[in-house]
Amino acid sequence: MNSSNRVWRTFAAFLAATVAARGQTDIPPGTLSALPEAGFSVFRVMGALVLVLALFLGGVWVFKLLQQLFLQKGRLTKLNVLEVRSLGNRHALYVVGYEQQRMMLAASPSGVTLISHLPSADAPEAALAEPDFSDTLQTVLARKA
Repeated sequence: MNSSNRVWRTFAAFLAATVAARGQTDIPPGTLSALPEAGFSVFRVMGALVLVLALFLGGVWVFKLLQQLFLQKGRLTKLNVLEVRSLGNRHALYVVGYEQQRMMLAASPSGVTLISHLPSADAPEAALAEPDFSDTLQTVLARKA
């Protein structure tokens, strides 16, 4: 604090000398002792900085909260991953549901492939005819070609 007071007093003396050189001597006699403390000024600046940062972060938090509240209100997810089976190194099978449809997808390093459409989840199991393996294999191979 001593060095900051010395700086303020030197500045005030320089200011007084400049004004006196111009012929204006209306500087009050208590000017040198009425200078503010540097510690209090630093405290005020830091307090203002903390206040501005708190207001900014509070505004960001409120914005994100309102965005989630208004954008996702009333919107149901249509796409769901129902089941996942890993087949080894970076290969997997996915059963994906979109609205009333279900699909089986294969994921590999080369991409994602639709294997087949599955019956909807609410369809009765007894009414569905079991497809023959050879027919299903021919269908998949025909899509690849």
